[in-house]
Amino acid sequence: MVGEYVCTLSEELQKRAKEEINEDPERRAEDIQHIRDWLKHQPHIKARTDDWTILRFLRGCKFSLQRTKEKLDMFYTCKSLCPEWYKNRDPQDKKMRAILELGGMLPLKGRSVRGARVVVARLGLPAAVNFTMDELTKVNQLMIDLLMEEDEAVSVTGLEIIIDIEGMTLTHVAQMTPVFVKKAMTMMQEGYPMRPKGLNYINTPAAFDTVFNIFKTFMKEKMKRRTHFHGSDLDSLHKEVPKEVLPVEYGGTNGTIEDIKKYWLQRVDARRDWLIEDEQYGVDESKRPGKAKTSADLFGIEGSFRKLNVD
Repeated sequence: MVGEYVCTLSEELQKRAKEEINEDPERRAEDIQHIRDWLKHQPHIKARTDDWTILRFLRGCKFSLQRTKEKLDMFYTCKSLCPEWYKNRDPQDKKMRAILELGGMLPLKGRSVRGARVVVARLGLPAAVNFTMDELTKVNQLMIDLLMEEDEAVSVTGLEIIIDIEGMTLTHVAQMTPVFVKKAMTMMQEGYPMRPKGLNYINTPAAFDTVFNIFKTFMKEKMKRRTHFHGSDLDSLHKEVPKEVLPVEYGGTNGTIEDIKKYWLQRVDARRDWLIEDEQYGVDESKRPGKAKTSADLFGIEGSFRKLNVD
């Protein structure tokens, strides 16, 4: 979607947007313009200013103009402070392609019992050991960006993520340092307008408790309440995400992982120009009014780390 916003939501989702996130169709254009004018007066932020991008942030902040401004600033700040995740995202790049072809992060068609769009993240794929967590995270973020850009409903319904830990190696667990986890959680909770509705962990080994305790330290209370552990019990998962949404590998009826992977490889290729162009947006801290922000400001763990309980 480029330029002027054209609504593609069903009547049901338009009603939900009014009730849940304070969207007023009569005021929407005015709110979008207000944020666009504000962005023009931020010398440090280079942002997308099309209607759809701004609307996505307004929805993610329930149309609070102040929160929208804060989230946009945080989003573009995180992008610039995490070049390892947001630079060189050409899907035709050899290494990027190899990771994309693993199918480690796949949005599914259909919705959870809460009406959210569902994404499955397979963190323990055997071939994933050939790449660093930063390289894998770059592709995971790319897939989330693409889904949010292409499916308007996500901006209203939110996202639910299934995290499959099966096969995850100590090599990757060791890279999930408190700093890495803080960075990931800050980006997703403070920077993205994504309305997370649930985290469903499956196939979790006992050793994962240690890693999850680090994640939990940086999770908002609301997110902790929306976290579910299913072990290897697919019946338990099906109570949160219906079988008709899941691929056959997870006891579902919604195609195979291979089918879903092929579909998303096509979408990534179709949006290659958008992904490459997207790298130019971010912040220039030398132009920020007041004090420049640093990685230590956003992702430093002093204080937080003392609260960790990793027994």
